[in-house]
Amino acid sequence: MDRKRLALLALIIAAIAAFFIFDLKQYFSIEYFQASRARIEAYRDANYLQTAAIFFLVYVAVTALSLPGAAVMTLAAGAIFGLAAGVVLVSFASAIGATLAFLISRLILGEWVQQKFGDKLAPINAGIDKEGAFYLFALRLVPLFPFFVINLVMGLTKIRTTTFYWVSQIGMLAGTIVYVYAGTQLGQFRISAGLVFAFVLLGVFPLVAKKVLDAIKARKVYAKWEDQRPPKYDYNMVVIGAGSAGLVSAYIAAATKAKVALVEKHRMGGDCLNTGCVPSKALIRSAKLLSHIARSKEFGVEKASASFSFADVMERVAKVVKTVEPHDSVERYTGLGVECITGAAKITSPWTVEVTTAAGRKTLTTKNIVIAAGARPFVPPIPGIEEVGYLTSDTVWNLRELPKRLVVLGGGPIGSELTQAFARFGSQVTQVEMLPRIMIREDPEVSELVKKQFEAEGIRVLTGHKAKRFLVENGEKVAIVEHNGQDIRIPFDALLVAVGRVANTHGYGLEELGIGTTKARTVETDDYLQTIYPNIFACGDVAGPYQFTHTAAHQAWYAAVNALFGTFRRFKADYRVIPWATFTEPEVARVGLNETEAKEKNIPHTVTVYGIDDLDRAIADGEAHGFVKVLTKLGTDQILGVTIAGEHAGDLLAEYVLAMKYNLGLAKILGTIHTYPTLAEANKYAAGNWKRSTVTQGQWAFLTAFQAWRRGAFGLGTVLGKLGALLSDKRKAYAAEAH
Repeated sequence: MDRKRLALLALIIAAIAAFFIFDLKQYFSIEYFQASRARIEAYRDANYLQTAAIFFLVYVAVTALSLPGAAVMTLAAGAIFGLAAGVVLVSFASAIGATLAFLISRLILGEWVQQKFGDKLAPINAGIDKEGAFYLFALRLVPLFPFFVINLVMGLTKIRTTTFYWVSQIGMLAGTIVYVYAGTQLGQFRISAGLVFAFVLLGVFPLVAKKVLDAIKARKVYAKWEDQRPPKYDYNMVVIGAGSAGLVSAYIAAATKAKVALVEKHRMGGDCLNTGCVPSKALIRSAKLLSHIARSKEFGVEKASASFSFADVMERVAKVVKTVEPHDSVERYTGLGVECITGAAKITSPWTVEVTTAAGRKTLTTKNIVIAAGARPFVPPIPGIEEVGYLTSDTVWNLRELPKRLVVLGGGPIGSELTQAFARFGSQVTQVEMLPRIMIREDPEVSELVKKQFEAEGIRVLTGHKAKRFLVENGEKVAIVEHNGQDIRIPFDALLVAVGRVANTHGYGLEELGIGTTKARTVETDDYLQTIYPNIFACGDVAGPYQFTHTAAHQAWYAAVNALFGTFRRFKADYRVIPWATFTEPEVARVGLNETEAKEKNIPHTVTVYGIDDLDRAIADGEAHGFVKVLTKLGTDQILGVTIAGEHAGDLLAEYVLAMKYNLGLAKILGTIHTYPTLAEANKYAAGNWKRSTVTQGQWAFLTAFQAWRRGAFGLGTVLGKLGALLSDKRKAYAAEAH
């Protein structure tokens, strides 16, 4: 930084320091103004222009230096100068002061502002890049951040100084008028209709401004489509996709007596029913039965065996899907009042959806649209993969012959579940994962626990291995994977690709409407699941950020309610407590933070672990393995996150999900009676471990001395000495915590 900038910085720091050192803040309060009002008005009457000039310069200085007091000065302007003159003075002074603060930030304080407000800078920069001056106008009209933060942060963006000035001047004008008017009423210092109205204005202005801004944005985004807006609509809502999100959206609409159409081009129920949750859990259940038979000696059964046909197992899986199918059927939803249409949907305008059916094309007009198109397995473009052929979680259910040698590409939840299931049926399974460990979203000890179980069952787990290419040699399929710079050959009979899922965003007209996608390739929505069009929403896998059936249904409520009733009240989608489970053995379930995430985010926490190998019911069931791991806020019993690895972990997690949702701590879980003998007792014992960990050595020493005194073994002096030591330890602990 050059000398001129250093000198300017020193001057600014000195001015700010003087403001606080000499307690100048006292002069920028309503109380001071009330006490000095007569004197100020007398000076104004004798020296109007001089008073206005002094007020103007002080206002500019306060705003430029980002000092507290601008709001009080705005009110004072109304009381001293009246509405018209007060608005003129404040409008120009605030805009000039804001621009000076903007320039100070840009020229001098760049690094400091980055450090101080870096978390707020990213979304503002994104807004400037996307919407330019309009984004700044929105911040000025309905401030998401304090004005001084906007001034400083905007100095770090690429926005032009002249643009910043005129947008600030216009954007702050409405708020200035409201505040100055409130000042004219406060100047009366008595309760009046005008004063009450001023306070009402201050309260409702942000709400009214937000509505106005939303209307402006809506008009802007709808401008090119206005000639296509229908005079009336066939439906209140058209839902695209009949998976979990689409079904719940349509159900809610029908339940609130809206006319709703549900468009699905494949099968009702989506991935969860047909190719995901339901068939996979049916397959895992059959595989688990075989694993128990193989463990018969553990249960006192000398010899047990099973003969099975893999084709019969897969037929059972299909039968389970058929049994569940009526829950999501056309017949059921038609009975609920939903018009179900089989066909491919494409949004042709913000109010029209073109559906291609077997009978031809037809256009539906609708007030609102909910995109719930789901996701599909992602297949990486690895050389040779098309030539050798592959299975995915969509197509694996068509198998009727068990692959002798199976390569599973992917170590996430889907890959891990199917890896273990096929191994238990007798396939020689090799699981290939590019990352350092399988189930990378979980803590390392969880990954290691599952990996050891896999290897104990004969599964070859290759972590840190990257698939390079596939080929066919002498009629045999071979995978070439790279590890530590060396190629490894893996012969196989079938390849299962399970490296993740990608949202279905193409073919629905989103590009033509300008509806964008995120870096994760999901439909871009706001906190209300609204796209750039106020009447088009997205939910479920197509919207992210989670790809679980239960979160899809959770989002669907927000999308449907905001679409149908958002004119009156909108609800932000709540992702605070999202549970999930991976149905391997051991089963893994989690809600909230795990230890790895807490450390990465530098969140102070306490870790409490209870080993399920100590639990009576787990021992009786032959499932004495795994653990309950609870993260709590440092010094409290507030639950930040829970990971459970073990039998029925997904079921055990429900208690913690409820506790986190309604802010119940571990003390409440400890005080709850749990049925004996059940696996659920693990939660109580984990809470007990936390409680014991909060007792200090000093407390144990005092209790020991106290009980000995009660028996007559110690004198009262010894007990009081232990109590004094305990209090001293407490003081030291508090001092250390404060430090």
